Amino acid sequence: VQLQASGGGLVQPGGSLRLSCTASDFTLGYYAMGWFRQAPGKVREWVSCISSGDERTSYADSVKGRFTISRDNAKNTVYLQMNSLNPEDTAVYYCAADAPPRGQWSGYVCTPQFYEYDFWGQGTQVTVSS
Repeated sequence: VQLQASGGGLVQPGGSLRLSCTASDFTLGYYAMGWFRQAPGKVREWVSCISSGDERTSYADSVKGRFTISRDNAKNTVYLQMNSLNPEDTAVYYCAADAPPRGQWSGYVCTPQFYEYDFWGQGTQVTVSS
């Protein structure tokens, strides 16, 4: 199982980036998907997640109203649109997949708990600086 995160880079405060997370060898649409981030010297922090099926979304308070998570099952990809970025958003961003119970092909609710996620991408660096 492989997840490939991309889209990071250097952006000025107030700018935007869109991160992508693509699965290469499993059907991402069945999984609850999450985005996490880790800044230097800090613990990994949950950012957002999206459930399977009804695509219910959830956000950390620090990004609510600025970030949007979405998924395109036809492209086997999850996105994180990040707007109004500030230096505190600087971190390595990771996507993660939480496998549903056997036989549950839809309606698997996502969680902010990192230990629930089974597969992780390699991370993409986001740097917000002027």
